[in-house]
Amino acid sequence: MAARLNQNQQDFEARFDALLASKREADVDVGEAVAGIISDVRRRGDAALLDLTAKFDRLTANNVADLAVSRDEIEAALDALTPSLRDSLETAAKRIRAFHERQRPEGFDYTDDTGVGLGMRYTPVDAAGLYVPGGKAAYPSSVLMNAMPAAVAGVARRGIVVPTPDGFVSPMV
Repeated sequence: MAARLNQNQQDFEARFDALLASKREADVDVGEAVAGIISDVRRRGDAALLDLTAKFDRLTANNVADLAVSRDEIEAALDALTPSLRDSLETAAKRIRAFHERQRPEGFDYTDDTGVGLGMRYTPVDAAGLYVPGGKAAYPSSVLMNAMPAAVAGVARRGIVVPTPDGFVSPMV
């Protein structure tokens, strides 16, 4: 249940301080857990990734390649969409793309008063890793909101990572 604070209450400052302190403790705990995971993956590489996948997603895989979703699985998921849902997702994709195309910065070139040519170029990174939440629910909008800006920017390789509770990859993502 969410805490409800009223600044007119006499103990407001104490309750507010307690709320802030409790949030800080949680952030530290999360930060320490994340640091431990990163350290483990740096140290043990793919073996750590497979162990963590088994722990958090309850999915046992023999190697990292087993975690990839195949092109056939992707095509089957697309084919399984209802026409209405597919139309909605395609409409959303077009709108998201149009928005991010307007957001893309332009480079420029000019020659300053001393005759020196100057300029700026925007270039995409070679690859982007995209995280899509999806434990108990599927969020196809998160796929679009992550992938479209990267595509518009010209990122050639885009990899999507999504939780797979009990080995299930939602066809919605």
